[in-house]
Amino acid sequence: MNERAPHSGFASVNGLSLYYEVHGVGEPLILLHGGVAGIPMLDPLIARLSGSRQVVAVELQGHGRSAGVDRPLAFEAMADDIAALVNQLGLAPADVFGLSLGGGVAL
Repeated sequence: MNERAPHSGFASVNGLSLYYEVHGVGEPLILLHGGVAGIPMLDPLIARLSGSRQVVAVELQGHGRSAGVDRPLAFEAMADDIAALVNQLGLAPADVFGLSLGGGVAL
């Protein structure tokens, strides 16, 4: 069985300390939560999808363990953060799935 223990970290991207968790192995799938939420809202998806994918759950700017920074909360800026994280972790190419706010960022 090819499993890897979940792990987490902070990535320094675009002046932001972005919190992320990695679960499972396989092709990368980035999961983005909805507004005023965080990774816990994604737990059912993580549990289901990490059996066949490397799931990377991210807490967006100003949410959960990712601190706010002095910039507007804008889809484009948060999308740039995710692209920088994907590059920093060497995950390209990766699929992206978001709920609500995370869906806007994914688009």
